[in-house]
Amino acid sequence: MIKTFLNLPRYQKRIISVASDMIVLFFAIWAAFALRLEQHLWVPSWDQTIVAAITVVFTIGVFIRLGLYRAVIRYLGDKAFLTIIYGVALSSLSLIILGYLLQVFVPRSVPIIYGALAFLFVSGTRLGVRMIVNHPRQRRKEAVAIIGAGQTGMQLASALEQGTEYRPVLFITFERANHKAMINGLPVASIGHIAKHAAKHRVQRLLLALDADSQVDRKALLKQLEPLSIPVQTVPSMSELVAGQARINDIRDLEIEDLLGRDPVRPDTAIVAESLYQKAVMVTGAGGSIGSELCRQIIRHKPRMLVLFEQSEFSLYAIERELHSINQVEGLDVELHPLLGNVAHRRRCETVMKAFGVQTVYHAAAYKHVPLVEHNVIEGVQNNVFGTWHAAEAAVAAGVERFVLISTDKAVRPTNVMGASKRLAELVLQGLAQRQSDTVFSMVRFGNVLGSSGSVVPLFRDQIRDGGPVTVTHPDIIRYFMTIPEASQLVLQAGSMGKGGEVFVLNMGEPVKIADLARKMIHLMGLNEKTEDHPDGDIEVVFTGLRPGEKLFEELLIGDDPQGTAHPRIMMAREASMLWAEVDATLDKLMRASQSFDCRAVVDVLRTAPTGYAPNSEVVDLVWCVGSEEAPSVATEGNVRRLPV
Repeated sequence: MIKTFLNLPRYQKRIISVASDMIVLFFAIWAAFALRLEQHLWVPSWDQTIVAAITVVFTIGVFIRLGLYRAVIRYLGDKAFLTIIYGVALSSLSLIILGYLLQVFVPRSVPIIYGALAFLFVSGTRLGVRMIVNHPRQRRKEAVAIIGAGQTGMQLASALEQGTEYRPVLFITFERANHKAMINGLPVASIGHIAKHAAKHRVQRLLLALDADSQVDRKALLKQLEPLSIPVQTVPSMSELVAGQARINDIRDLEIEDLLGRDPVRPDTAIVAESLYQKAVMVTGAGGSIGSELCRQIIRHKPRMLVLFEQSEFSLYAIERELHSINQVEGLDVELHPLLGNVAHRRRCETVMKAFGVQTVYHAAAYKHVPLVEHNVIEGVQNNVFGTWHAAEAAVAAGVERFVLISTDKAVRPTNVMGASKRLAELVLQGLAQRQSDTVFSMVRFGNVLGSSGSVVPLFRDQIRDGGPVTVTHPDIIRYFMTIPEASQLVLQAGSMGKGGEVFVLNMGEPVKIADLARKMIHLMGLNEKTEDHPDGDIEVVFTGLRPGEKLFEELLIGDDPQGTAHPRIMMAREASMLWAEVDATLDKLMRASQSFDCRAVVDVLRTAPTGYAPNSEVVDLVWCVGSEEAPSVATEGNVRRLPV
């Protein structure tokens, strides 16, 4: 019957609602008189019937005027109940006035009794219908517990109640005093009793809804939630909600910052803003993971112009469209110039820098995926070494004030071509800093970036969703991690601090064991690890062995005596450099080896230069080894295989 009512046209529903209200209002008046006069079979006089009829019609008119019949019953809220209260109050008042004007016997307590009964009957019928309609729908929704009983948690619970996917059944609080309280009709449990109450309420998902000013230790919290093997997700930050970028019920996987397990490094925004405001800034590799985040942060410091330099057409299109939207929405009025180009083409770089009067260059263009560069040695060197050199020489020729290189921790005692090429790129800029003083060169070195194109986090997440296994190269491999915004902030900070030739590094805290990160993600996605001791687990962690050029441990410093800077978490490395004449000779040898496609000679040049390069495998360049019966060991001294030039 309820289902038939819900499927009726809207005007028919309103007619039925009006008719039912008229009936319950008449009954409320009769019951009020019967209770007051203590006559269970009380029969009204003709005058009393007229007064009752006028009161009911007046009340229906008030309800119509207040919009009660426009409210959808299944989404009935507080405002509808307030409307009923206002209508019933006016109805009781009209009963008093009509009794007085028409000289009809209406005891003084009858309007009060009538008002109470009318509110109970009118609101009760609606509440009953809403419960009958919503109960099956609510039971089909997934039971969730909201961690955080503050303003954000309240908003989330309210939004989920109206949604179709999740049903909040429990609040988790960090205040012991609120344990076993009730908020919005939902029970509240202390974080210390979460395991017991999650099982009791059959919680299928945990949602983090912490207020922006919450002092909760997220690392400790996630460690406490891990053993539950219940999926943990989060809601958008308050800044995203205020900016209109997301809604409170946009449930998403845990933020990468949560997996990092430490507070991100904050830049000195005043210094950064001063170095960017109303300047002409150019970002190479603008469409990459680091380059695009640099652009997002730079544009908000309101430079006069932002030049986007990128060789991938689609990546350039995507970042230009995103920045154009930010520019319009936030009213930044920054000139955007998307330009296709390769940093290895010096004249193109120089022409662009001169044409737009570029003052600061952030050089993010690089090949950084270790195994791919090992398999493509020449291209890796061309892009990372010669691309940096040509872009830097173009900057000198164009009169650029600052040039900042984005480097990597793999440049420290490298065991792979990617790391060695980035260390040589650092040496090139240090040599240029000695050769001239018009352009200030500085380098920023940091660890693995969570969420970047080469990050393990998206890979692990996809593998877990696909049912596993999760692949880790070695059980003892560890890495330093930071977030993309954090890395970009460090680059901007260093760009404003550099005096010439410095290598800046970030104090990144404790390194993370990759196998532990994989297990943590498995548990926080609500699954169990499959091992020999637990063969019934969901996801297996498989160790595939170190890849060519891969190290167990990464370092940020070559020496052990870093120098402090104005920023407490940024250090300056004290490391050996080369005179420009030595750099020039090394680049000449590297160029000749590259032009002849002699991968062995390229590796030898990288090894003899003061890069600290110590390869842990043979040359595995795919083209170099083609046609060999024993690839990659064929590329040995006295048996070097070259392609025709």
